[in-house]
Amino acid sequence: MKVDGRDYRAVWWEGDAVGYIDQRLLPHRFESAAASTVAQVAEAISWMAVRGAPTIGVMGAYGIALAAKTGESLSDAYDTLLSTRPTAINLKVGLDTVMAASPDVGDMPDAAAILDAARMHDDGEVMAARDIGRHGAELLAHGSRVLTHCNAGWMAAQDWGTATSPIYTAAREGLSPFVWISETRPRLQGARITTWEMLNEGIDHRLIADSAGAQLMRQRRVDIVITGADRIAANGDAANKIGTYSHALAARANGIPFYIAAPLTTFDIDTPDGESIPIEERDEDEIIFVEGITETGEIQRVRVPPLDTRVLNPAFDVTPAALITGFITEVGVIPATPDGIADAFRRPIPW
Repeated sequence: MKVDGRDYRAVWWEGDAVGYIDQRLLPHRFESAAASTVAQVAEAISWMAVRGAPTIGVMGAYGIALAAKTGESLSDAYDTLLSTRPTAINLKVGLDTVMAASPDVGDMPDAAAILDAARMHDDGEVMAARDIGRHGAELLAHGSRVLTHCNAGWMAAQDWGTATSPIYTAAREGLSPFVWISETRPRLQGARITTWEMLNEGIDHRLIADSAGAQLMRQRRVDIVITGADRIAANGDAANKIGTYSHALAARANGIPFYIAAPLTTFDIDTPDGESIPIEERDEDEIIFVEGITETGEIQRVRVPPLDTRVLNPAFDVTPAALITGFITEVGVIPATPDGIADAFRRPIPW
């Protein structure tokens, strides 16, 4: 995708370091940074400078490549990176993919083979996102009004995005989609990042409070809901950013289709159901403080609740498969059922 006419991915290999766009600064500042050690890669993921399930999988893959280049222990690097974000399965997939590229995990791993595997994983996620757009655009008519939650855009998936890829594809095909973007408390990925992406793509959109989605659906102002996911269990239950379940309930109550767009790397057939998905709980400060830009252009952080107020901050919720109309994947739109998921893994990857 482009920023000011230049092509970018969210994460990339640069010399002997991992380059990345610092998503914490968007939309007010567009800056890149570099991680030259595994510890710095882990910090970028943990502190959400790099976020989005497919993107952190790629970041992790490049982190293993970095360890191989610098002579750090691959097994230690693997454990460090895997511990950064527990919910998104794409991270483990990226790590496992590159670890399998070198049979020697002792003193002399094949650094070139590991880097090649990381680059192939990166390209594979981008091609998956592109094909998610191709299949998902078939669900949209001219002028379709799409509601999405969090940022499942190209910043979250290296390029194209998951939930946004059908929107971008439809827009480039002249279908003029319209997008309702829920702000996505507490970190406001929708308000900060998805809006920024839509502005860069020239797509008409409106930012709404998370709780406004149900009313818009009741008023028949939403045609389809598309979100991403961080892990999809074998039975079709899906974990995504907190607030997704609420949108799914409202969609079902109002007869509106609710789709989840995700590559096959987001499916975890070893996790039987949503109750088995680990749900990350993050720091209280994400809810206590709000950050924004002042009229004079300064970025400031302010406290909202009283000093003694305590916080519970689950980062994700689980939407039961029964509420999901289908999954938009790189191999097509599939039912949110165990058989549908199993069949998707039997289909040939289209590249």
